[in-house]
Amino acid sequence: MSVVVIGANHSTAPLPLLERFAVSGDRLRKYLGALVESDHISEAVILSTCHRTEIWAVAERFHGAYSDVRDLLCDLTYLPPEDFSEHLTTEYDLDAVQHLFEVAAGLDSVVVGEHEILGQIADAWEIAREAGASGPSLNLLFRHAVEVGKRARTETAIARGVTSVSQAAVVMATERLGTLTGARAAVLGAGNMGRGMVTLLADQDVEEVIVLNRSLGPAEALATPVGGRAAELSALGEELVRADVLFTSTGATEPLITSDLLADVLPARAGRELLIIDIAVPRDVDPAVSDLHGVTLLDMDSLEAFAERGLIERRGEIPAVRAIVEAELTRYESARTSRQVAPLVGELHQWAESIRAAELDRFRSRLDGLDDAQREAVEATTRGIVAKLLHHATIAVKDASGTPRGERLAASLRDLFDL
Repeated sequence: MSVVVIGANHSTAPLPLLERFAVSGDRLRKYLGALVESDHISEAVILSTCHRTEIWAVAERFHGAYSDVRDLLCDLTYLPPEDFSEHLTTEYDLDAVQHLFEVAAGLDSVVVGEHEILGQIADAWEIAREAGASGPSLNLLFRHAVEVGKRARTETAIARGVTSVSQAAVVMATERLGTLTGARAAVLGAGNMGRGMVTLLADQDVEEVIVLNRSLGPAEALATPVGGRAAELSALGEELVRADVLFTSTGATEPLITSDLLADVLPARAGRELLIIDIAVPRDVDPAVSDLHGVTLLDMDSLEAFAERGLIERRGEIPAVRAIVEAELTRYESARTSRQVAPLVGELHQWAESIRAAELDRFRSRLDGLDDAQREAVEATTRGIVAKLLHHATIAVKDASGTPRGERLAASLRDLFDL
């Protein structure tokens, strides 16, 4: 069995395709169940964020697991495989492990060093555990990945500056408008991204923060602590008449901001420009909105270009983070192999003990004349012989655990003793 990762991210797939890959809530749990019930996958974790949908799985057979994941993605996107296969990233064994570690460390994000991805990895793992999809192998892997992410952020300056999508959205808006001081800022969506933007906007001396959401309760929970105002989604048109900038980050599967909606809003704005920053995937704003006079629309593609400019400040930290990833990769492999070796060594000794016990039982009639002390001497002698015979093999496979030699020795033990 090996760990594989199959999926798409901002480096391999365009935004429209990433939108179709996005999965959350009950559908996420449904697909986790489908994966572990398939013929070739025993464990699975699905990481679905604004920038990626990637599936880590413990595969019985790689090609079979790839087919299972591909079929799932067909079901998820309603697309034939030839429409997206070239955009999939596929890694196997230690390459799959390294990819997760790099994602956790912030090396593979749109905003290099972003801190939000670490929480998203932890959440994806927790959902998989709750669904019964993550077992011993992926639990070890994801626990280690979270540790890698924490080390990268505490031991290097990779997280310095603009290091989250929500932060980048607010900074990008400030850059575009010149200042947010005195502006009316509307935030559509009360999830984690919305929370991040509301918190940042509260420090920008804006005139007002309005949080819009389908349910008023979550919107009030975000708006009230920062002195903002909450509104239901039904008030969106009315709030857009007054807003200077709109940030969107909902989990909607269809656009909430359309040209038709803005056609009713723009005349009431009396020529005032409206800036919209859409960081939702799938997008909350129909791309056709960008053609409307008086509207500037920035989305995840715009944010990626913005983040690339800021990368220069943190580029010097990348080698240090990569060194952490490499060191942790070695430590993880040692831990994984040790976990695999311990049961193998135990099984070897159990097999040898069963042979010893069977042989003593076969000659029991010849040993009936021995007293208790003599019987104990026979037991001790035969146990000692077995221990000495297995000693070198046991030490060798344990000492070499975590190395290619260790894997070869373990494979040899399994073959030689039919374990």
